[in-house]
Amino acid sequence: MRWDVFAWAAIALLLFAAEALAPGAFMLWLGFAAVAVFLAVLLVPGIPVLAQAAAFIVLSFISIQVYRKWFRGRERQSDQPALNRRTAALVGRVVRLDHGIVQGRGRVQIADAFWDVSGPELPAGTPVRITGAEGMTLLVEPA
Repeated sequence: MRWDVFAWAAIALLLFAAEALAPGAFMLWLGFAAVAVFLAVLLVPGIPVLAQAAAFIVLSFISIQVYRKWFRGRERQSDQPALNRRTAALVGRVVRLDHGIVQGRGRVQIADAFWDVSGPELPAGTPVRITGAEGMTLLVEPA
């Protein structure tokens, strides 16, 4: 067996193994490009090594673009889109101010966590509705 055929088969298998160990759909498409070069080298002997490498680079780019255009947008949507976005999960909740809002800043307690809030001047104990977030600061309005 020729070394270049063996090398491209090994590269493809290594890329697929890397995808299995750390899934993210990136190495998979590079593996597909390596398989395409493997088949080309297997079927057409005598392709220069530089042409093989160039073909791998071009096919990698094309396969990643195919993934981004046709497959990335078709991923299944979560039934709980705010699951790992804690601030988004809090939007709409009504809570009482733990510390009044002074100069646009205050504090609320939700469960066992304290959150900084931003909104109009309000005294402590006032119920407020969470309307959004900027980073880890909740945006509130009077409830």
